[in-house]
Amino acid sequence: MTVFKIPESVLVVIYTPALDVLLIKRADVPEFWQSVTGSKDKPDETFEQAARREVFEEAGMDCQLGSAWQENLQDWRLENIYQIYPHWRHRFAPDVLFNTEHLFGLQVPAGAPVRLSPREHTDYRWLPYTQAAELCFSPSNAEACLMLPHLLARKDPP
Repeated sequence: MTVFKIPESVLVVIYTPALDVLLIKRADVPEFWQSVTGSKDKPDETFEQAARREVFEEAGMDCQLGSAWQENLQDWRLENIYQIYPHWRHRFAPDVLFNTEHLFGLQVPAGAPVRLSPREHTDYRWLPYTQAAELCFSPSNAEACLMLPHLLARKDPP
């Protein structure tokens, strides 16, 4: 029995107070730099649970409930719906063409340690948010990086 990915994912922009953004380099497509991303593991997993899990799996940062950074994860209450890239469509059921991506931010202190999952990522960089946006392969990821100052300045905090 083939198990397909759920077409609901998270994008977590990890950033410092100075608005430096963590980008990680994909192992399977080395020219792709991105923020932490990942699909829900099961249909009843919430976006928040998926975000906390993916941050730990991909960057080794603990923002799980009960951790020191649990309050630092912000639901930006934004979603993107985009067409799944053709080279990843085989991971989804044949009739699934679109993915819904829910956006989060995670503020961490400058110098926060990063522990990559070598199966998924091979390198990382901390870059000012505008430079991070330029390096992102995904347009929605680039846009999220560029929106960072605006999102943090909202009167209704994320």
